[in-house]
Amino acid sequence: MALAKNRRRERGVDYWPGFVDALSTLLLAVMFLLTVFVLAQFVLSREISGRDEVLIRLNSQIAELTELLALEKGGKQDLEDSLAALQSSLSTSERERSRLQSLLDAGTGSAGAADQRISSLSGELSQQREISERAMSQVELLNQQIAALRAQIAAVESALQASEAKDQASQARIADLGRRLNVALAQKVQELNRYRSDFFGRLREILSDRENIRIVGDRFVFQSEVLFPSGAADINPAGLDEMRKLAGALIELAREIPPEINWVLRVDGHTDNVPLAGTGRYADNWELSSARATSVVKYLMSQGVPADRLVAAGFGEYQPLVPGNTPEARAQNRRIEFKLTER
Repeated sequence: MALAKNRRRERGVDYWPGFVDALSTLLLAVMFLLTVFVLAQFVLSREISGRDEVLIRLNSQIAELTELLALEKGGKQDLEDSLAALQSSLSTSERERSRLQSLLDAGTGSAGAADQRISSLSGELSQQREISERAMSQVELLNQQIAALRAQIAAVESALQASEAKDQASQARIADLGRRLNVALAQKVQELNRYRSDFFGRLREILSDRENIRIVGDRFVFQSEVLFPSGAADINPAGLDEMRKLAGALIELAREIPPEINWVLRVDGHTDNVPLAGTGRYADNWELSSARATSVVKYLMSQGVPADRLVAAGFGEYQPLVPGNTPEARAQNRRIEFKLTER
C-alpha cells in the first residue's frame, strides 16, 4: 500500500478529489432527473387516463346527440308533410268558398243553404288555419332544437380535438423524458466502466505479471492452480497473498466510487469437464466451483471488503473459456473470474 501511494505522489498532482466531486454532482443531477421523470410519468399517466375517460363520455354523448338529431329531422319532415297537406286543403276550401260566393252573387241556388255552406266552410277554414299555425310553431321549435344540437355537437368535437392535441403533447413529453433517462443511464454505465478500467489497472500494478493471471474481456481471471490445490476449495498460501493484494485494491477503490453507483464484485468459479472422483469431498464440479467462489468471497470479507459488494457464483464446467478436451484447454477453463459490475 505504501508503495502504491509513493507511486501516485511521483506521478504529480492528485486530481481525484476534484474529479470525484464533479462525478458526485453529475450523479445527483441524474438522480434528480430520474425523480422528475418518474413524477412526470405518474402525473401524465393519470392525466392521460382521465382524458381517455372524457373521450369515451364525449363519444357516447355524440352518438346520443346524433340519434336525437335523426329523430328530430324525421319529426320535422312529418310536420312539413302535414303542413303541405293542410295548405292544400286550405287552398281547396278557399276555392270552394269563392265558387259558392260567386253562385250566391249570381242568384243561383238557395241563399240560406249557401250562407250555411259558407259559414261551415269558414269554420273549417279557421280550424285549418289554427292547425297550420300550430304546425308552423312546431316546425320553428324543431329548427331551434336542431340548431342547438348542432352547436352542442360542434362544442363536443372542439373539446375532442383539444383533448387529442393535449394527448399528443403529453406523449411527446414522455418520449423526451425517456430520451433524457437513456442518456443519464448511459452516462452512469460509462462511469462504472471507467472505475472498472481503473480497478484493472491497479490490479496490474499490484499483481505480478504471471501467465496464469490475466484479463479476459471485462473480467480479471485467475487460474485455479494459483489459488487452490487440485480438487479442493481451500485457498493455498500463495493464493492468500494474491487475494490480500486484491482485497486492498478493492477497499481503496470502494472509497473512491460514489455511493450512488450500486456496484458489486462478482466472483465466478469454473472447472474443467473432468468428473470428480466419487470418494472426494465434493460430489461434482458444480459443488467444487461454488465452494471455491464462496471461499474467495469469505476471505475478501475477512480482509475488510463489504459483504454487500460481493457475489459468489459457481458454473461448473458449463461455461468453458476455451473449447476442447486438450490439457491446455482444460487448464485455462479451471479458473476464478472477478467482474466489477452494476447490481
